Amino acid sequence: MPIIKLFPLRGAHSAPQILSGGVSRTWQGAKRRSRFGISEIGIPLIPKLAFHNLFHDRLRFCATLIGIVFSVVLVTVQAGLHFGFGRMVTAMIDHASADLWVMPHGTKCFEDPSLFDDRKRFRVRAIDGVVDAVPLVTGFADWRMPSGRSTPVFIIGSDLKSNGLLPWNLTAGRVEDLAQASSVAVDRSYLDRLGVSGLGASAEIRRQTVRVAAITEGIRSFTTTPFVFMSLDRARSYTGISTNEATFILVPLDPRADVASIRNQILATVPDVDVLTPTEFGERSRSFWLFGTGAGAALLAGAVLGLIVGTIIVAQTLYSSTKEHLIEFATLRAIGSSARYICKVIILQALISAVVGFSVTALIDNGIIRMTAATSLPILITPSVVLASFTLTVAMCVGSALLAIIQVTRIDPAVVFRR
Repeated sequence: MPIIKLFPLRGAHSAPQILSGGVSRTWQGAKRRSRFGISEIGIPLIPKLAFHNLFHDRLRFCATLIGIVFSVVLVTVQAGLHFGFGRMVTAMIDHASADLWVMPHGTKCFEDPSLFDDRKRFRVRAIDGVVDAVPLVTGFADWRMPSGRSTPVFIIGSDLKSNGLLPWNLTAGRVEDLAQASSVAVDRSYLDRLGVSGLGASAEIRRQTVRVAAITEGIRSFTTTPFVFMSLDRARSYTGISTNEATFILVPLDPRADVASIRNQILATVPDVDVLTPTEFGERSRSFWLFGTGAGAALLAGAVLGLIVGTIIVAQTLYSSTKEHLIEFATLRAIGSSARYICKVIILQALISAVVGFSVTALIDNGIIRMTAATSLPILITPSVVLASFTLTVAMCVGSALLAIIQVTRIDPAVVFRR
């Protein structure tokens, strides 16, 4: 009768060897050693065990992937909506040629059209270091189509001779064409909504005829209200404000000027105004729309919900998978494997699940980005979001594996001999 003896291999975390008939053989019949474990084909034993546990029951592994993908896709989409929303909120601010924005005190965002005396720009212009002070008029108006239907629009009027806030990404017409009588620029995505076919089409604003003289591509409003660009005087006429009123004053500065010093001088010289840099005005606008209107809370709630649901699914799946292999893990414990060795197997299972799940998530996210690129609210997934989502995936899977590790470390190796 052969003699069987159990003892650990050299190394703190190696699987045991079994001696039978005086011949040394490794567990699983491996024939040569590696630094991390034993494998008959040269693959370390820990990865081999992890892959076997994961892919032995493919249906259960698919369930794990579904949980990971569902959670991470929901979180990344919510984050993408947040960044896409934020970029659309500040699109006009980002494209304006201004180092400082002067506006009525308490203005919440770009779409908050408060008025002040346009003559204040002369005081601003007189400050040393200020290159120009460009008035900008914005406001809502009623666009009446040839069919008689109407829709609200958001008018943006700027001096065409100054580089204030003019339409960009022009696909038809030129900015100079807006100097012609009744000429406006609209985005291609809003042509159907405005009831016009393209260049030369006509409509009415405040019972005054307007003609489409330029068409842009990709200038959309997150509020779904179409932007309509025109000259400064025409904007005042179509919004019904006087010739000495404006909504903003755009202030380009000398490159050598001190922005903080000039801002303090404007605040000291011009009463009842706020003076903000583009970055500050962008942050104020984002804060208002994301948190002042409750939109940010909805995005955050969706991300947290996806994280909770996905983590529960992944934790339950990994725990069940580990529980099904308790006898195998108990066998490893009985023949001398350390708890640390088994923990490495379980954590590697979680990492493999994280990498595969994140790869599937990346493919889905790429498809979502493409599908929403031409919508009124595109999803923007930045490299930082990708890195954060990968970190989240790994943390979620490894955290879920801790439950399985706790169960395994409590195994009594004697259960193997009672079977």
